[in-house]
Amino acid sequence: MFGVRALFFGTPAIAVPALEALTEIADVVGVICQPDRPSGRGLEVKAPPVKARAQSLGLEVMQPLKIRTPEFAEWVRSKNADVGLVIAYGRILPLAVLSAPRRGCMNLHASILPRYRGAAPITWAIVRGEKETGISLMQMDEGCDTGPVYSIHRLPISDTMTADDLATELGTLAARVVQIDLEKAVRGELEPVPQDSAEATTAPLLKKEDGRIDFRLPASAVHNHVRGMTPWPGAFTTLEGKTFKVLSTRLALKDSAPGATPPAAPGTVVSADKNGIAIACGEGEVELVRAQMEGRKALGATELAAHRLIRAGMVFGA
Repeated sequence: MFGVRALFFGTPAIAVPALEALTEIADVVGVICQPDRPSGRGLEVKAPPVKARAQSLGLEVMQPLKIRTPEFAEWVRSKNADVGLVIAYGRILPLAVLSAPRRGCMNLHASILPRYRGAAPITWAIVRGEKETGISLMQMDEGCDTGPVYSIHRLPISDTMTADDLATELGTLAARVVQIDLEKAVRGELEPVPQDSAEATTAPLLKKEDGRIDFRLPASAVHNHVRGMTPWPGAFTTLEGKTFKVLSTRLALKDSAPGATPPAAPGTVVSADKNGIAIACGEGEVELVRAQMEGRKALGATELAAHRLIRAGMVFGA
């Protein structure tokens, strides 16, 4: 018999490990996730990962189309939960829902708060070149990730991690936070620490246009951008008037010193041969590893060069 009754709010794959961990320490009386949506090329309607896992665990699932209704707030209250645990649910919960559980709702936010408050902390942390991130267990209020923090567990960001890679590791870390800290927070054994809003940064919702690459930036920033925008919205540029998706890159070994004059205008293909493809940036060069030209399948850099699809002197984003 568990001592904690909990509701779980989450939708994508990153939330699944936390749900599994929650079932080990609490009586999960309901799981709330976003509605099934069309997915893939065939636009087949699919259940979100949290729903699929909750059903396999035999848990009750709720997928409200609207959450700002008296009916939904009453349903949450009827569960008599001690806490609502939230991770990547994808919607802002109204006060009537936040206050319904005895200890309110707590969020597993994927950043070191107060940095990267908002909808896309994983992507923006990589894009902005952060070397570490983490999971912050916080008490939710009506603000955007502004509530006091119970604990922060940190995780390094390697130079090769994409947003997808980092989300997987953060999902695993979130599960450990549930096991270590959640019950203590619910029982009042952890003291919540107010955030210093003067230190806050934001991680706004991503748009498709955010994926566009600016080769005027230093090579390290271009590489970070590609990693951070993978898998969504995807990093892209243009070549000869067509969309060119950049799937992966690496920094060139001969990266020039900060402030040095680039060997060619930013976006220019400096070399394209059996050794790969190098592109000039505002500082240094970035190497193309894998990409997809509009109307073609994804190819590695050596294939793109061998087929003469990419040639020295071409300019991306012109």
